[in-house]
Amino acid sequence: MNNYARFIPGEEIDAVQQWQFRAMDTAAQLLADRIKAQEAQDAAAQTESQLQQAYQEGYAAGLEQGKLQAQAEVQQQMQAFLSNQAQEAADKLTALFEAAQQEQQAAEQAMAQGVLALSCELARQVLRREVSVNPAVVMPVLTEAIGLLGAEFKTAVVKLHPQDLSALGPQIQTSFAGIGLSLRADPELLPGSCLVESAGTVIDGTLQKRWQRAVATLGLSSTWEVPGEPT
Repeated sequence: MNNYARFIPGEEIDAVQQWQFRAMDTAAQLLADRIKAQEAQDAAAQTESQLQQAYQEGYAAGLEQGKLQAQAEVQQQMQAFLSNQAQEAADKLTALFEAAQQEQQAAEQAMAQGVLALSCELARQVLRREVSVNPAVVMPVLTEAIGLLGAEFKTAVVKLHPQDLSALGPQIQTSFAGIGLSLRADPELLPGSCLVESAGTVIDGTLQKRWQRAVATLGLSSTWEVPGEPT
């Protein structure tokens, strides 16, 4: 081949094939389209990946939120359950304590009543023995009964057990010389008893009545006589 400095001789121009730019343009366009398609595909893949990641993150966040909410609800229910259980236990304990207190108070009251009743029975036996051996025990009772009549009563009828009247008749007349007393024996009265009557007024100084008044102040109801016991 000949070397030319700058120009191709005219006689050799026919031997040179004419350059076609259209083929180059088509190839470039195809390459550009292919690049755009690849870029679009990559962008779609990236978008899909981002969506999947966002979905997974959202799902995980929702799952965690749901888990936390479920745990909170379970904890709240447990607290409510424990609170109810504690309240029920406290109510039961309070009821048991109150019942125990009531039972204790009832037992103490029953014991106190029993001790009081026993004390009264012992006192009754002591008084019974005292009036049987000492007729003078009726004198304070008679003095109180006559005093209840008042100064306007100048006369009175005094009824005593025959044994007491026999032992105390002269002493009674001497002790109440300022009042016209009419002493009478009444076998229906117990020893240590007396009845004072004046102008329709009756002062009951019998053992039965005095005993009932005494035990009534203690909240008891008891009679002087005991069935089957000799008077």
